[in-house]
Amino acid sequence: MKFLERASLIIFSLIILIIAIVVCMLTVGWLNLSTVNVVLVNALNDITISNIMLVVSILFILLAIRNIFFISSPKKESKEFSDGVLLQNENGQLLISKETIENIVSNIAKGFEGTQDVETRVVLDKENNLNVEVTLYVQENTIIKDLSSKIQVKIKEAVKATADLDVKKVDIQIKNITPQEVNVAEK
Repeated sequence: MKFLERASLIIFSLIILIIAIVVCMLTVGWLNLSTVNVVLVNALNDITISNIMLVVSILFILLAIRNIFFISSPKKESKEFSDGVLLQNENGQLLISKETIENIVSNIAKGFEGTQDVETRVVLDKENNLNVEVTLYVQENTIIKDLSSKIQVKIKEAVKATADLDVKKVDIQIKNITPQEVNVAEK
């Protein structure tokens, strides 16, 4: 909420609080109605005080109308976090979707020898930190530790180079090892 909106809401709430306290005191009998009447009549008879009361009353009416009909909508931060990464500079904004980042990661992982199939998932937190989850289906006789280490490094480098984003971590899960197809002619 903007500072002006917050300040106007606080002032308006304080005035309503004061009015509520005065009404409660009148109802319980701690304040005499004739005392309130004398104070109001004396204030209205003085031209300076009555003009100040008029201006303040008009401001409160405008604040009430604004708060009732023109409620500001909150920023859609949760949408930005779920859809992708929002980058801003002096020229404008850029939203890089999670799908785009997932495609970059998939293409990198598929480019390695020994990778049969790839599934990717990108998780973003509120600080736009990227956590990449890769599920690999690898071919038989693949050295999994070397392959996963190379893929992790390459994914971090590619996302940094392509989208100028830092990948916090790359988690790799080996789902299955698929046997290599053997040609019948080789037998």
